[in-house]
This record gives sequence, structure tokens and C-alpha cells, in this order.
Amino acid sequence: MADRLTIARPYARAAFEEAQAHERLAPWSHALQAAAQVVRYPRIKTLLGNPHVTPEELAQLVTGIAASKLGEHGANFVSTLAANRRLAYLPEISAQFDTLMDNAQRVGDVTVTSASPLNQAQQKKLAAALEKRLKRSVRLHCEVDPALIGGAVLRSGDLVIDGSLRTRLDRIAYELTA
Repeated sequence: MADRLTIARPYARAAFEEAQAHERLAPWSHALQAAAQVVRYPRIKTLLGNPHVTPEELAQLVTGIAASKLGEHGANFVSTLAANRRLAYLPEISAQFDTLMDNAQRVGDVTVTSASPLNQAQQKKLAAALEKRLKRSVRLHCEVDPALIGGAVLRSGDLVIDGSLRTRLDRIAYELTA
């Protein structure tokens, strides 16, 4: 997986720089997501590795299916990827582009795993506290895990804040047996 990300990174960065220069981050994001969705189809995947299909034919196929989202710049980008035999990396390129876009717009995704569902007021309060702590806008993704017993676990990239009752009980048990 690391090799795919390493190969995808310069393409994502190039697309991001082009989109940022022309203030078209959202349209580029949608275009890359559409093209990535096309290359995920099993029938298209088999064509990507087929030596009898030319890069031009692959580019035409992808742009033909995703034409409404791609536009001229997106179609040129797909053609460049096809010429370099990199169309299969579109899902990784799209994901890395979105990460670069979120960083530029100071937006972060936070996954909140709680013992019971959070109501709207709790989510708003938590989002406000996280925005203050992380110094960026926050998109909350809420999950429920009754095994936590109480409290919540917050994850944003490498940052993990574990305020679950389950972890506290595990710590107490460890200290009692140590």
C-alpha cells in the first residue's frame, strides 16, 4: 500500500497545485472522485492492466464515463495518468488530493466513538471544543460502541483522546495487579 501512496503523491500534489492556482479545489475534488469511482469498476480494472488496450483508449473510456464531472483540465489530467500507466492509482490520488484540500482549508475529520449515541447538543458542544483544541474546523463522524461502557474515544489523524470508562477500568486493574 505504501508504494501506491508514494506513486500517487506527486500526481495528487500536481492536481492540487493546479486547482489551488485557479481556485477550483471543489470541482477538482469532485472530478477526481468521479474518475476514481470509474477505475474501481471490476471491468475497468481488467482493462487497466491489459496490454492490448492503449493508454489513449483508456483515457477516452474514463473521460467518456466521467465527462460531466471532469471538465477540460480533469480530462487532460486523466490523459496524463493514462500515458504514464497510472490510472489505477486514481483512488489514492483522489484521497490524497482531498487530504491536501482539507489541510489548506483547515478542516479536520474527527471520529467520535461513544458508549451511547450523542444528541445534537452534545455533538455541537464537542465540535466547538475540538475546533478550539485543534485550531481548525471539524467534521464529526459519530460511532457507537457499547463495549466502552461510558465516555468516548476521539480520533483525528494521529491524535487519540481516550476518555472511555473501559480504558480507566483497564488502568485500575493493571495498577492493582502490578
